[in-house]
Amino acid sequence: MCAHVVVAEDDADQAELIRRYLEHEGHTVTVTGDGRSALDQLRRRSPDLVILDVMMPGVDGLDVCRVIRADSVLAHVPVLVLTARSSEEDLLLGLDLGADDYMTKPFSPRELMARTRSLLRRARRDRPPAPETEPSASVLRAGPVSVDPARHEVRAYGRQITCTPGEFKVMEMLTEYPGHVLSRAQLLERLHGYEPFITPRTVDVHVMNLRRKIKRAAGDAAGPMPLVTVYGVGYKLMDDRSREASDG
Repeated sequence: MCAHVVVAEDDADQAELIRRYLEHEGHTVTVTGDGRSALDQLRRRSPDLVILDVMMPGVDGLDVCRVIRADSVLAHVPVLVLTARSSEEDLLLGLDLGADDYMTKPFSPRELMARTRSLLRRARRDRPPAPETEPSASVLRAGPVSVDPARHEVRAYGRQITCTPGEFKVMEMLTEYPGHVLSRAQLLERLHGYEPFITPRTVDVHVMNLRRKIKRAAGDAAGPMPLVTVYGVGYKLMDDRSREASDG
């Protein structure tokens, strides 16, 4: 499972350590010492994985992550963030920007390699197949939202929206049970084992990001937000029947 990995780390000793471990596992590694150089490398060639240090001169790791997730070519690339800060707010900020994993320094190189293998396996498993002329038969739908698990594709109001792996899992589960309220505990259980870092607020952050993306996709067609909060319980995606019942 050889891959091309971009490592953006301004600590030369740390970067060299990561490079040696990755190359020992057979990967091709490009090392950069700052965020701007990392973005230049990413635009030249889309990698299989990006490892980002948060605290870098100029453009920091979180800014690089933000650019990656906004780029249609790079948005699918898994991102592992390294930071010396370990507060929940820092973790959620990385999650909000679309990081797939988050490790605090100092870290075990063996654990880093284990996380790397997990992210690469997941990326290969979730990579959409070659385009087909017709959507797959197993598309899940709830109101203006559809999820195609086979293609790993989410659409809202007919427009494709780019989701992080965690956001996709939340949306997939909600469309499996349209009109039904799913608790945070149920959604967290779906994320467990799939998303390496989970806090009680993880689902809330995913839902906040999904609402923003749904609203952007809706544009002028925006009606009532289909992804709703049932206070004290959880979240649900409104389908046509549940919307008619609530209107009635």
